[in-house]
Amino acid sequence: MRTSYEIRSGKRTVALKQAATPREALMDYAKSIGCDDDEVRTMGMSVISWRGAVFTAVLVDTPAH
Repeated sequence: MRTSYEIRSGKRTVALKQAATPREALMDYAKSIGCDDDEVRTMGMSVISWRGAVFTAVLVDTPAH
Protein backbone atom coordinates (compact mmCIF):
# COMPACT_ATOMS: atom_id res chain seq x y z
CA MET A 1 0.00 0.00 0.00
CA ARG A 2 1.37 3.40 -0.97
CA THR A 3 1.16 6.27 1.47
CA SER A 4 1.86 10.00 1.18
CA TYR A 5 5.02 11.35 2.81
CA GLU A 6 6.25 14.91 3.12
CA ILE A 7 9.96 15.16 2.46
CA ARG A 8 11.43 17.83 4.71
CA SER A 9 14.72 19.64 4.89
CA GLY A 10 14.76 21.16 8.34
CA LYS A 11 11.29 22.64 8.89
CA ARG A 12 10.68 23.21 5.18
CA THR A 13 8.68 20.75 3.09
CA VAL A 14 10.51 20.20 -0.20
CA ALA A 15 8.37 17.46 -1.77
CA LEU A 16 5.39 15.20 -1.41
CA LYS A 17 6.00 11.56 -2.40
CA GLN A 18 3.85 8.45 -2.61
CA ALA A 19 5.68 5.34 -1.41
CA ALA A 20 5.32 2.10 0.52
CA THR A 21 7.88 3.16 3.16
CA PRO A 22 9.50 6.40 4.38
CA ARG A 23 12.88 5.23 3.07
CA GLU A 24 11.45 4.55 -0.39
CA ALA A 25 9.97 8.07 -0.43
CA LEU A 26 13.32 9.57 0.58
CA MET A 27 15.30 7.63 -2.02
CA ASP A 28 12.79 8.58 -4.72
CA TYR A 29 13.23 12.23 -3.77
CA ALA A 30 17.02 11.93 -3.66
CA LYS A 31 17.11 10.43 -7.15
CA SER A 32 14.77 13.17 -8.41
CA ILE A 33 17.29 15.85 -7.40
CA GLY A 34 20.22 13.99 -8.97
CA CYS A 35 21.73 12.12 -6.02
CA ASP A 36 23.72 8.98 -6.75
CA ASP A 37 23.05 6.01 -4.46
CA ASP A 38 26.63 6.04 -3.19
CA GLU A 39 26.29 9.69 -2.05
CA VAL A 40 23.25 9.08 0.16
CA ARG A 41 23.72 8.05 3.78
CA THR A 42 20.86 6.38 5.65
CA MET A 43 20.53 7.72 9.18
CA GLY A 44 17.35 5.84 10.13
CA MET A 45 14.12 4.50 8.67
CA SER A 46 12.93 8.01 7.82
CA VAL A 47 16.12 10.08 7.64
CA ILE A 48 18.85 10.39 5.01
CA SER A 49 21.79 12.69 4.50
CA TRP A 50 23.23 13.94 1.20
CA ARG A 51 26.21 16.30 1.00
CA GLY A 52 25.53 17.58 4.50
CA ALA A 53 21.81 18.14 3.98
CA VAL A 54 19.45 16.07 6.12
CA PHE A 55 16.07 15.01 4.76
CA THR A 56 13.24 13.40 6.71
CA ALA A 57 10.07 11.65 5.56
CA VAL A 58 6.96 12.46 7.58
CA LEU A 59 3.68 10.62 7.14
CA VAL A 60 0.96 12.93 5.83
CA ASP A 61 -2.19 12.89 7.93
CA THR A 62 -5.17 12.30 5.71
CA PRO A 63 -8.48 13.78 6.84
CA ALA A 64 -11.30 11.37 7.65
CA HIS A 65 -14.14 11.30 5.10
